[in-house]
Amino acid sequence: MQVLWKLSEKKRLVEPFSGGMAISLGISPDKALINDINKHVINFYRCVKNDLRINIKMINDEAYYYKARERFNNLIKREEENTELAASLFYYLNRTGYNGLIRFNRSGLYNVPFGRYKKINYRREFSDIQSVIKDWNFSSKDYSKVRINKSDFVYIDPPYDVQFTSYSGNEFGWKEQERVVNHFDKYDCPLVISNQATERVVELYKDYGYKVFLIDAPRMISCDGNRTRAQEVLAIRNMSIKRIG
Repeated sequence: MQVLWKLSEKKRLVEPFSGGMAISLGISPDKALINDINKHVINFYRCVKNDLRINIKMINDEAYYYKARERFNNLIKREEENTELAASLFYYLNRTGYNGLIRFNRSGLYNVPFGRYKKINYRREFSDIQSVIKDWNFSSKDYSKVRINKSDFVYIDPPYDVQFTSYSGNEFGWKEQERVVNHFDKYDCPLVISNQATERVVELYKDYGYKVFLIDAPRMISCDGNRTRAQEVLAIRNMSIKRIG
């Protein structure tokens, strides 16, 4: 991605599926529009941008974890999820819960079980991240509603083409994979899409005119405890590049 970013002449980075912001933080652009359908993720990032200091108790304890999860879900029920308290609880739950999952049920409530880690290093402030994202914009909406300019560099990282699809309480199946590619087909700015390299994903991206590269994924499929390294596809359009790596 660093190579692609250099070729983009440092445009504004747009991430319609930001997730953990690994790419955007790795690139650290001056300008970025970071979007995610999961409003709790974006609330955490906004609070970090505004100098979040976590003051709640954070311990690696099963009973306390479930009490904190109930407390977080009660904030959701009271529509108080856009607060620093909610951001703090969300951080604690994500660090302590099983496999670092972010998962909500159909009612919009957090349902990740306790993680059983031997040791967890919690953070209470994020000044290093805050200094990077201070001029970034954040939004939480469907990717199709994100406003993209012709001068942008767009990195599209939809949920993997795997069985686990309940990241935000909504299903993300094959029809959604097709909808993503069809939606971005109208843009002429540099586009990069990453996904698991399933046969149907590779064919889909090729059908829409992307140059496809297969790479060893830096991340692993872990929604079911499987730590097997997965091959990933990087699909590129509206950019001139011969190889990756």
